[in-house]
Amino acid sequence: MNMAKPLQISIKESISDLRALQRKNGQLISSRLEVLIVIKKHEQQGGISKRDLSAKTGANHNSIVKWRKMYLSGGIDTLLKHGRVGFKPSIISKSEHKQLEAKLKDPNNNLQGYTELLQWAKTTWNKDLNYTTLYEYCRRNFGSKIKTARKSHIKKDEKAVEAFKKTSVEKSKK
Repeated sequence: MNMAKPLQISIKESISDLRALQRKNGQLISSRLEVLIVIKKHEQQGGISKRDLSAKTGANHNSIVKWRKMYLSGGIDTLLKHGRVGFKPSIISKSEHKQLEAKLKDPNNNLQGYTELLQWAKTTWNKDLNYTTLYEYCRRNFGSKIKTARKSHIKKDEKAVEAFKKTSVEKSKK
């Protein structure tokens, strides 16, 4: 059976340079550089196939083909660019975050669920928010859940609670 010869690539950078770049860059770029290091080690043996490279590095063979093409077309600089853009800024500002936190931690907030919280947020901040956006934000930042037990009853009379505490303490002392 005749097998195709592996694509031979000449890596200009030294292994120590590639290792230094690997330490400096994140995980996404690190795996690309690991592929280059393995290719560099196998230059003397006539190259290494994409399948063998995949087995040695743990990267998908399709990714390896893509990374080799990137290196051949633009060199190391092209390979180091990941093309991802930064994260979107939060739709909820810091002051709104504090208001939301206070509302959620208030035992007398009278909210029955995220739908009512969404209505409160829309009227308070005059913003058009998505239900899922608010729900995920509250889960991520405050660890809130849709159905949680209340710390106290909404309509509880605070004066009655104080009177009960005073009389119960007095009875226990007798």
